[in-house]
Amino acid sequence: MKAFDPDYKLLDEMYKDGYYPNFLVDKVKDGLQKVIDLLESGETDTEVIQGILDEAVCGINDLQEEFDENDSEIETVARDCIGVTVAYILEWFNIPIDMEEAIRKRDW
Repeated sequence: MKAFDPDYKLLDEMYKDGYYPNFLVDKVKDGLQKVIDLLESGETDTEVIQGILDEAVCGINDLQEEFDENDSEIETVARDCIGVTVAYILEWFNIPIDMEEAIRKRDW
């Protein structure tokens, strides 16, 4: 089992940008943390991993209204930040899922 990179700051760009309320970025991070937890447990089955990625992405989809209510939205910077973060997680754990496929359920 491999631990996730302790030096990598998940969603750092969103946290640094005041446009995104930290408590909402925390919710996005929580979804991605579930993916990391699964991978740290040693899971390598790409179907199982894709399933948890789909859950995380659908959870992010569900946050869009809450972002809107807080004068924010999941737009270009956020989309890129989330995508880069997912790609980094998959690369760190050597999971052969393309980033676009990994976030295939997104509607943002």
